Amino acid sequence: MWLAAAAPSLARRLLFLGPPPPPLLLLLLSRSSSRRRRLHSLGLAAMPEKRPFERLPADVSPINYSLCLKPDLLDFTFEGKLEAAAQVRQATNQIVMNCADIDIITASYAPEGDEEIHATGFNYQNEDEKVTLSFPSTLQTGTGTLKIDFVGELNDKMKGFYRSKYTTPSGEVRYAAVTQFEATDARRAFPCWDEPAIKATFDISLVVPKDRVALSNMNVIDRKPYPDDENLVEVKFARTPVMSTYLVAFVVGEYDFVETRSKDGVCVRVYTPVGKAEQGKFALEVAAKTLPFYKDYFNVPYPLPKIDLIAIADFAAGAMENWGLVTYRETALLIDPKNSCSSSRQWVALVVGHELAHQWFGNLVTMVSVGHPSEVDEIFDAISYSKGASVIRMLHDYIGDKDFKKGMNMYLTKFQEKNAATEDLWESLENASGKPIAAVMNTWTKQMGFPLIYVEAEQVEDDRLLKLSQKKFCASGSYVGEDCPQWMVPITISTSEDPNQAKLKILMDKPEMNVVLKNVKPDQWVKLNLGTVGFYRTQYSSAMLESLLPGIRDLSLPPVDRLGLQNDLFSLARAGIISTVEVLKVMEAFVNEPNYTVWSDLSCNLGILSTLLSHTDFYEEIQEFVKDVFSPIGERLGWDPKPGEGHLDALLRGLVLGKLGKAGHKATLEEARRRFKDHVEGKQILSADLRSPVYLTVLKHGDGTTLDIMLKLHKQADMQEEKNRIERVLGATPLPDLIQKVLTFALSEEVRPQDTVSVIGGVAGGSKHGRKAAWKFIKDNWEELYNRYQGGFLISRLIKLSVEGFAVDKMAGEVKAFFESHPAPSAERTIQQCCENILLNAAWLKRDAESIHQYLLQRKASPPTV
Repeated sequence: MWLAAAAPSLARRLLFLGPPPPPLLLLLLSRSSSRRRRLHSLGLAAMPEKRPFERLPADVSPINYSLCLKPDLLDFTFEGKLEAAAQVRQATNQIVMNCADIDIITASYAPEGDEEIHATGFNYQNEDEKVTLSFPSTLQTGTGTLKIDFVGELNDKMKGFYRSKYTTPSGEVRYAAVTQFEATDARRAFPCWDEPAIKATFDISLVVPKDRVALSNMNVIDRKPYPDDENLVEVKFARTPVMSTYLVAFVVGEYDFVETRSKDGVCVRVYTPVGKAEQGKFALEVAAKTLPFYKDYFNVPYPLPKIDLIAIADFAAGAMENWGLVTYRETALLIDPKNSCSSSRQWVALVVGHELAHQWFGNLVTMVSVGHPSEVDEIFDAISYSKGASVIRMLHDYIGDKDFKKGMNMYLTKFQEKNAATEDLWESLENASGKPIAAVMNTWTKQMGFPLIYVEAEQVEDDRLLKLSQKKFCASGSYVGEDCPQWMVPITISTSEDPNQAKLKILMDKPEMNVVLKNVKPDQWVKLNLGTVGFYRTQYSSAMLESLLPGIRDLSLPPVDRLGLQNDLFSLARAGIISTVEVLKVMEAFVNEPNYTVWSDLSCNLGILSTLLSHTDFYEEIQEFVKDVFSPIGERLGWDPKPGEGHLDALLRGLVLGKLGKAGHKATLEEARRRFKDHVEGKQILSADLRSPVYLTVLKHGDGTTLDIMLKLHKQADMQEEKNRIERVLGATPLPDLIQKVLTFALSEEVRPQDTVSVIGGVAGGSKHGRKAAWKFIKDNWEELYNRYQGGFLISRLIKLSVEGFAVDKMAGEVKAFFESHPAPSAERTIQQCCENILLNAAWLKRDAESIHQYLLQRKASPPTV
């Protein structure tokens, strides 16, 4: 799976996980009756079902594709010749393939050892992205060669075989020809059987200008002059392993590169824009270390002779794991030693690690059950990424590292170059561990959601008796269905005697359980879910929660347990299970907190609450609360790095200063303005780690002059990272006319198409007025935006960022009505989720606004003592 581009939050949540877990699962929200019931209970009708999707017929399948493509980088077209070795499994007089935005010139089939049969008709089924080749006689069972000549367009939609605009060091605008085929867009580059389960080998040749770099999945085996044009060369690549069409890739353009060899002898290269080779060194180092790590971990070697990582100027996703040629947004691959911030380094390391994991999981062994093309982009959401990673992480902890590695090796060895089902993975892990993996995991993958574990305790002499019960966690509060789902939950329990070790591990396989913890003194706390590894929420009795709070203040609870405790409470409050005021009281206990990841989650949750309360007339009071919570850590950190500080300290400083500045903390605002002035005048350039918080602060409390200066800095920026940094904060500007200026800028030539989404999203998240203005802007410009992204996942992201902050019931109806009259098939699930969230926000506001207001007023009257 490509990694969605907007994921600093994902990076934040993965900090504790070590190396990125193998991204194995696509855990989809099923369109079950229970989901439809829930939508109706929220006042929403489920979107209508699409007509049934039909897979390609199985009567003809490919063995090998021999493909030659000749892109024209001036006219934005390409010519193609395909010779596919195919197997006719059942006699037929037609061949059905996937084909989109391609015109077939001629097609023929030659049975092995027999005469060529020319196709007499090409019937395009555009909606299903298929073409049927009709033949005048029956193709008999056996092997043969399918030949197709065709032409296509190098489109500007960032999918299929498309053009990417870049500027040369001399300032000239040029275009590269690049690919993005996942999940169903290889069919835009050549007619093919474009389903992940239908694998073949590929022999690829590219006819390109002789002064351009040409890359594909494999190494170059021949490069010779093209007979018809002395300015062109034909570049031939080695045959690939057996693989899915979505992993095929080719790039034609101007690039520099840096290279090294991994300790296993694999040639690793990072391709950068011309003149920026230095910016590829960080990713090169990460890749060269990561490949051997996975090889050792899975005990399966990387199967190709080389791997290239390349920065693409116009790229919709964050990155894509094409086998041997991994493509990235520039900001997910390039690091400037002087001008890149710590969070960018972390993001690059994470994305490189994630994509290289796919060289085994996804590429060597494929799991993806794909339906209609319009549904596929939606699969890549928080459920597949976050739930999938979380469940695998819990499973790893339950099995133990040694048996997990052993099971992974068994799975990869058994299914390499094949397709596997989720059950095949469970079987391998079960065989390795001797534990009931399939039974446990089926409760996590075959039903929606996850459990809430309620726990209360009783002291019985020297022991602690715990009473556990599980029910489904619902964002709307208590589960109201008939049969409540049950999970088999691996549960760890720790105590204050040794906060870093599990005192007891159990598998909770029933709705209620009693557990006895031996030798636990009355003054010791007990905590479930050590390390927050289990994928469940925990609700403690009042007494148990009260006993845990001192562990937050004195830091005796480990960092990730402090984070998990606060995060669970916030979710319980959002769902209406507890009062939001209780969470605010707990947040105040983090006064001594030193850990970046804990602060990051706290900041995220306070941001959600601030957005909610922007719908009230006491928004300023929550900003005072934010200032009170963040001021102590802000004073401890200061503005400048101290000797011996590390990566996480730099991230924490930027986070805290940004939070204080946005909230209008007087000293922070004054210092930000001073440093910004020095930066703009060239007296003292801001460090990369301080730019985002300073830019945000001065814009939030600035005027038209400030915005003009920011737009000038954007125009002057050479690094895409700096352009993106500015684009993400422009929406903080507070004045209505300036907000309109930012929205207009979002669709201008100054902003790369993939980044328009983050500019509009920044406006929606910047203020109450910005939210309304962004939604109106999307409606007014819907046709242009929809055409720009052609129903890809960016359209879903745009919708989510723009409307998720609303908290008025009627807005859910307005959003639903707009998309009923302006269909966006690839975003149906996102639209449903957004409408649900708006209703949930509205309910949250009605339920808790008054008590939050009273608490904040009471706090102001008698400030808490630290």
